[in-house]
Amino acid sequence: MVQLNLPRGSKPTTGKVHKAPAGAQNVKTYKVYRYDPETDADPRWDVYEVSADDHGPMLLDALIHIKNEIDPTLSFRRSCREGICGSCSMNVDGRNALACTKGWAECSSHNITIAPLPHQPVVKDLVTDLSLFYAQYDSIQPYLQSDLPDPEKERLQSPEDREKLDGLYECILCACCSTSCPSYWWNQEEYLGPAALLQSYRWIADSRDDATQKRLDDLEDPFKLYRCHTIMNCAQVCPKGLNPAKAIAETKKLMVSPSRKKTAA
Repeated sequence: MVQLNLPRGSKPTTGKVHKAPAGAQNVKTYKVYRYDPETDADPRWDVYEVSADDHGPMLLDALIHIKNEIDPTLSFRRSCREGICGSCSMNVDGRNALACTKGWAECSSHNITIAPLPHQPVVKDLVTDLSLFYAQYDSIQPYLQSDLPDPEKERLQSPEDREKLDGLYECILCACCSTSCPSYWWNQEEYLGPAALLQSYRWIADSRDDATQKRLDDLEDPFKLYRCHTIMNCAQVCPKGLNPAKAIAETKKLMVSPSRKKTAA
């Protein structure tokens, strides 16, 4: 079960219950985490009874219905509604997911618990502060670095080398993997986490990039890379079906490769 990063010394309280109208059919009960650091001493769980006949098949449809028709104070992120942008990542029944690709019918019961991503500061309700997550992504320098002059057209790559990037480039930075990782919960100030390390290996594996050795040198640290203990939560929750743990393992192998040459300090 998910462990939430609650405000220090606080305990979630029982909040409001929004009952479904009399005679409503196909009713689902959503227990939603509510917390506004500016006004609330403690978080609370509000309950919304909603007829699934009144909205679309995804959990995001239910949340939008709740916000539009029942409680406009509810806050959450969303954008593409197609599993592309990663905005609506949250915790559903103890497991991280994208609300726009997770169907309410996939949940194991009619009572569905929705919480923010674990172990991240809460901005409001289901919105978390991902500043550290994006700073870690920025730290791996997620862009092509080449020693050659810029070509007049695109940098060419063989189909075989391009295929090596499959399972890496598809990451949408939703943070589902990193915030489901116990190693990241415990060491997130030092450990880069599954998402950043997957992205790091995406550039290390790119045949067009000339900064492989520098990228490996930047990971030469007891915490940045080596706090991964192959717990595998990252691979289980990734909404794109990626395996960050495999990318991390490949990076570790390169770190001890006999052919590796460290760049000059």
